[in-house]
Amino acid sequence: MANINLTRRAEIGREKRDRTRAQLVKAANALFAQRAVESVTVDDVVKEAGVAKGTFYVHFDGLEALTAAVAEELVQSFDELLQPGRVSLTEPALRIAFGCRAFIDKALNDRRWAAVAARMTAANPQSGENLRRRLLDDLQHVSEEAPSADLKLEIVVGIMVQMLRVLGEGRPSSFDPDAVVGAILRAIGLSSRQAGSLLKRLPAAGMRSPDGTAGNLTNPADQLP
Repeated sequence: MANINLTRRAEIGREKRDRTRAQLVKAANALFAQRAVESVTVDDVVKEAGVAKGTFYVHFDGLEALTAAVAEELVQSFDELLQPGRVSLTEPALRIAFGCRAFIDKALNDRRWAAVAARMTAANPQSGENLRRRLLDDLQHVSEEAPSADLKLEIVVGIMVQMLRVLGEGRPSSFDPDAVVGAILRAIGLSSRQAGSLLKRLPAAGMRSPDGTAGNLTNPADQLP
């Protein structure tokens, strides 16, 4: 009888389970990019993933657990997007401007990501707790003018979610990221002069629109999944 490598067999089993789980998360991402999170059913997910319904419940207790997995993946992508540049910046207002610009550039470059991010954030406004905490900390050091830091947090998040939503839908046809970031900076208490100075000092974002520029999104159809 041939020797059976039990360790390798176990590894193959884990790899297969991991692939199936990733397949389900990918299917949920695709569906969340198309419609509201709360409208997606288990049947929708297994059909999109091409697996049996029983397979779904091997990996997740229900849709809430799957949605949490998608949210965790999304938050991880947020961190990967922001942290390399953010940690090198010591000025709170510049960190805020950099973060907003990085999100916008990512959305310009990846329409599906933008759509999923907007819908997941709308479905769970408190998602990305660590990111919200970092932003709130920076806001507390930017300006003492009204409104409060907590309200400024909601203003920034609200504007960003709205921009992710419209960019995820492939509009507008022409778009100026710096105008949006400038509006956010003024909304949190900076003057137009201060906002303009920060925009000029922003480090390279690394995310670009399909034509390779940091400016306008000229053809939303180029970004269809």
